[in-house]
Amino acid sequence: MGRPAKFTRDRILDAAAALAGEGGVASITMASIAGQLGGPVGSMYHRFPSRDLLLAALWLRTVGRFQEGLLTALAAGDLEAAALHTPRWCRAHPVEAALLVRHTGEALVPRWPMELAADREQVNSALLDALRSFADRRADIDYERTVFAIVDVPYGAVRRHLLADQAVPGHLDELIIATCRAVLALPPLDPGVGGDSAVPSASNP
Repeated sequence: MGRPAKFTRDRILDAAAALAGEGGVASITMASIAGQLGGPVGSMYHRFPSRDLLLAALWLRTVGRFQEGLLTALAAGDLEAAALHTPRWCRAHPVEAALLVRHTGEALVPRWPMELAADREQVNSALLDALRSFADRRADIDYERTVFAIVDVPYGAVRRHLLADQAVPGHLDELIIATCRAVLALPPLDPGVGGDSAVPSASNP
């Protein structure tokens, strides 16, 4: 039986995330990760042959971790839990949240690796499909209102604090829920007004 790998994929990505939190994305290099882990640069390239591939993998892993609880709340039909997922996750994972707020996948990795193209498409479509399914199951809320309450309001609430390197304050939860309840109390939207707008990139928590 072979020895377990010392520098696993997740260990390297954890080090990259930590570097981003300390010095921004520009500080993430194979050499800086090797220094963080106390290993040879060659071991980093063995896992990730290029920096673009590493950054793309970091973005995908972070978005996937963010979406996990949100998709669970949407599947359960719980609008308030879905709306509160963003501030709560950002509070628990400030470094990862700041990474997603500051960088879309395209901005982080302009030359997106072809081997991860399908993964990016799947991540972006997963949230869109979940939002549509949620709205289809609710008689009191249409798709536009669903996106506003679950995506736009929470994201707008946390973004200012994350960009300023501030903790996401707890009082935002009450404001987000109050907004969601107000949205639900409004009369149905005219289907001809606003159209079927797209959901922002899944890279935004």
